[in-house]
Amino acid sequence: MRLMKISLMITCLGDVLRPEVGKATVRLLRRLGHEVDFPAAQTCCGQPFYNSGFADLARAQALHTLEAFAGDRAIVTPSGSCAAMVKVEYPHLFEEGTPEHARAAETAARTFELSDFLVNRLGVVDVGAKFSGRVTYHYACHLRGLKQTDEAERLIRAVEGVTYVPLGHDDQCCGFGGSFSVRYPQISTAMVSDKTRCIAATEADAVVSTDAGCLMNIGGRLRREEKTVRVMHLAELLDSR
Repeated sequence: MRLMKISLMITCLGDVLRPEVGKATVRLLRRLGHEVDFPAAQTCCGQPFYNSGFADLARAQALHTLEAFAGDRAIVTPSGSCAAMVKVEYPHLFEEGTPEHARAAETAARTFELSDFLVNRLGVVDVGAKFSGRVTYHYACHLRGLKQTDEAERLIRAVEGVTYVPLGHDDQCCGFGGSFSVRYPQISTAMVSDKTRCIAATEADAVVSTDAGCLMNIGGRLRREEKTVRVMHLAELLDSR
């Protein structure tokens, strides 16, 4: 396995609400022998602007991000949401044939969601993690946009001590959807309540996902329902020893 130089894209929700996910991601990648840095100039990827229809603001944010991650290092993010914004949407923000479009396409090509990077780029499934208990997995929506399928599940199944329990309605959104949960709280609550019912039915000790937004929404609903299921990011599980 070729050792790589990697830049971590921490994401807004990761930075503010789940900084331990970023730390776990760095520990994991360094344990596998890679060099990881953290571009301090990074801020938001611009997805909230983009999803709300503010294309000019999203474009300005994208230009800032392209500058923050300039260079040739692989960019790894523990978020399918932000990875999809960079890989799928950034090239759409700029006119083809312009230098900005070329930069966006180049940056998109070296940006990876964590499980995609491990399984499809590095060819690693067993990262040497250990965790004792029943684990289920919520498949975050933006992984579909990245054309990812079972990468995270394969990584979970390879963790020593894990009993993997499939989740019912695993293709169903948790109801977060960024600003969707703010604009349509009743619908969001109904969706996440169905998700927590499915989680409870697995009798899992922990539910794992790949996006901080999903974990925030699912974890908040589980707490309101006074359920004791542990909510973990994939990076945290893979960092377990």
